[in-house]
Amino acid sequence: MLMRLVPHPLLSLALVLVWLGLVNSFTLGNLILGTAFGLAIPMVTRAYWPDRPRIARPLKIAEYFLIVLWDIVVANVQVAAVILFRREKTIRSHWIPVPIELTSAEAITILAGTITMTPGTVSATLSADGSAILVHCLHTDDPDDVRDSIKSRYERRLKEIFP
Repeated sequence: MLMRLVPHPLLSLALVLVWLGLVNSFTLGNLILGTAFGLAIPMVTRAYWPDRPRIARPLKIAEYFLIVLWDIVVANVQVAAVILFRREKTIRSHWIPVPIELTSAEAITILAGTITMTPGTVSATLSADGSAILVHCLHTDDPDDVRDSIKSRYERRLKEIFP
């Protein structure tokens, strides 16, 4: 019964929080309207989610979020240093293929988005068979280290969240 009312609990919660953020005012009316959106939208779109992802360890989402937030802050400082203090001739950008073991489309999308949100890296394309992401890195002396870092910091955690 509860799954009929709230078919996608995390999506419902996200919709409520996004609504409250968009209206930028926490009132009872906005909370009720956000909750109505959070319940109605997943129910209406339920047919489009036949194989919805299963989240095995929801608390790992908070850990992942904090790791990504920290990496974004650190990468901003690193990119600023590259832009301000490196000559163009000394910047070593690389295209790095990152093999992935993720199978869930949602997990792959989150990984690609995370890579792109982190300054200095952009996920450019996903291989046709979904086994690798091509990443452009603004500056690195060791492309293998960038690949290993993506796999250990992001992919490993996403494999725990989306088994």
